[in-house]
Amino acid sequence: MKLLHIDSAATGAGSVTRELTAAIVARWQDAVPGLSVTYRDLDAEPLPHLTGPVLAKTDVAITEAGEQTLQQFLDSDVIVIGAPMYNFSVPSTLKAWIDRVAIAGRTFRYTENGPEGLAKGKRMVIASGRGGIYGDNSPADFQEAYLRQVFGFLGVSDIEFIRAEGVAYSPQHRTDALEGAKAAIQAPLREAA
Repeated sequence: MKLLHIDSAATGAGSVTRELTAAIVARWQDAVPGLSVTYRDLDAEPLPHLTGPVLAKTDVAITEAGEQTLQQFLDSDVIVIGAPMYNFSVPSTLKAWIDRVAIAGRTFRYTENGPEGLAKGKRMVIASGRGGIYGDNSPADFQEAYLRQVFGFLGVSDIEFIRAEGVAYSPQHRTDALEGAKAAIQAPLREAA
């Protein structure tokens, strides 16, 4: 079984989502013998944003990096993503990564009956960190709603969010939110069986 671990927070070692993704991956490693883990830090090694030259594939190195990114996604059974809320959405580095995995003909296609996701059978666990408290279905939440939509469009239907909210309110709020989020991490028993 292959797990792809993605971090996108720009806050380094103090990142809530980095701490959560590490705990999620550790839980998977404990539960699934022989789990293969690939790690990508999108802040340390960002992908270029989509531009005309990127889409035209005029730079061989950028084109190869995009193909490698897509292949990592396609090869993975489980994807763990650290997705902090930045300005009500996701970090631009995470959006650039999504732009490399949302590829017509590879992860989705258009049919006579509408779009069809081709990345079925994957499990996704998203560590969500938020400075404020938004709860479920907040009109200000373009982060989780966007991630559910885009990965659902690609065919990923098994998406779980582990959320730490209110981390900017106070050090105690941060500690409590992290403890609560870590306690919500489910053991991946059904995958290990």
